[in-house]
Amino acid sequence: MNGTLFIVATPIGNLEDLTPRARQTLVEVNLIAAEDTRHTGRLLMYIGCKTKLMILHDHNEEKIVSSIIKRLKAGDNVALVCDAGTPLVSDPGFRLVRAAHEHGVIVSPIPGVSAVIAALSVAGISTDHFCFEGFAPSKHVARREWLENLASERRTIIIYESVHRIMQCLDDMVDIFGSDRQAFIGRELTKMHEQCVQDSLQGLQKQVGDGTIIRKGEFVIIVSGSIEEHEPPLEVDCLLRALCKHLSAKDAAKVAVEVTGLKRNALYKRLLELKEGL
Repeated sequence: MNGTLFIVATPIGNLEDLTPRARQTLVEVNLIAAEDTRHTGRLLMYIGCKTKLMILHDHNEEKIVSSIIKRLKAGDNVALVCDAGTPLVSDPGFRLVRAAHEHGVIVSPIPGVSAVIAALSVAGISTDHFCFEGFAPSKHVARREWLENLASERRTIIIYESVHRIMQCLDDMVDIFGSDRQAFIGRELTKMHEQCVQDSLQGLQKQVGDGTIIRKGEFVIIVSGSIEEHEPPLEVDCLLRALCKHLSAKDAAKVAVEVTGLKRNALYKRLLELKEGL
């Protein structure tokens, strides 16, 4: 009879956030597949667990999935964990879970902490509809293009960002989403130096810039969805056509905002449409 693959959520900072059921599962399974065995080893030491560990990360997952499936088919129970939070949410494990389903292995969630949901619960921004977009692209041009595609998203947007790029990402967000868009930063959630700050994007940009929000640790950024905007009036097309002949799309949009007082996103979208027709 097949074993069960348990997807176990682990703490994102405070080890006391490990649920009793997760603790019991980690102790009782035959094998734990972990993103970083040293990191998970500290958690296991904390709870007095001696279950065997196997490393599973983005670079080796494809190679070792078959060996884990073989153990599951032989009747062993296996737990999958990531370094922090719920596996597969911007963490490895997708190939293993898909293979388990394909081989008729039971996959069972052991729910617990998720940085996405933890941040959303304290952000004070609409939770009726939201989308999680993972990590922003690291390269400047790719990040701006990615944010442009999200600018008109009506749902609350949740992303992860690293300490090394938090300032650049906020700069791009202010430029593309607008300075007054309501937003939230969760830094080092559940840890000793946790910060949860709600402000406009420009306000968060300023607080990160002046050190009020410390540039250390891990960041979750939540941005309110876009409010539907009307298309620019037809008479604005003449201005946009003239500007885009002499300026980049970015600079043309900035000038058009100053002249018309209309929203940048709507003007930029219309400008791109007009450029395609030239």
